[in-house]
Amino acid sequence: MFKRLLSVFFSITVACFCTHAQAPKSMGKSDPEAKKVLDAVSAKFKTFKTVKASFALKIENAAGKVQGTKAGTIMMKGIKYRVSITGQEIFCDGTTIWTYDMAAKEVQVSALDNSSGAITPQKLFTNFYDKDFLYMLNPEVKKAGKTYQVIELTPIDKTKPFFKVILEVDKLTKVIMSTRIFEKNGNRYLYAINTMATTTVIPDDSFVFNLKKYPGVEVIDLR
Repeated sequence: MFKRLLSVFFSITVACFCTHAQAPKSMGKSDPEAKKVLDAVSAKFKTFKTVKASFALKIENAAGKVQGTKAGTIMMKGIKYRVSITGQEIFCDGTTIWTYDMAAKEVQVSALDNSSGAITPQKLFTNFYDKDFLYMLNPEVKKAGKTYQVIELTPIDKTKPFFKVILEVDKLTKVIMSTRIFEKNGNRYLYAINTMATTTVIPDDSFVFNLKKYPGVEVIDLR
């Protein structure tokens, strides 16, 4: 059931962050204090030349029961990224995307179309919020000696399958450490950063799927 949990999560985040709707006046306005936090997050992330992080991805049902948990890593450099999780990897060199399914021994190849509004991991850490959500600053929380600023986002487009997104931002580092998505059907998706390094040297070929290293893999070219 959770073989493609990474794909599910990215599908949900695409639904979350690709709205580009205009907020009706009846919905009210966003909290300017929340915007200050989000703007600081975006500005800080843009200063990183590279990012290498480990994360946990979890899905819960309406009763709060954990349905699946996966651990993975993500690397980013400019517009390039690579996401690795049990059974699956996604490579992007800024032009091409390779989605590798280890069990099926196949890789799907597609072109990255920046004009289509497609989501990338980089966009999840920057200014995705301006056109798609109303947002408010909730009370801070403390965990393991750290203080987190909590932002609650409400989608402007009410036809989306989710009704709320909660971000937890490390108050000191100004980095989003967790994202929780609440679907209308009761499911909840949690993406949490465990560790993050921003000075790691990452070679460009790390973001390219090298078929020579994966003998016997079927290539499905969707370009």
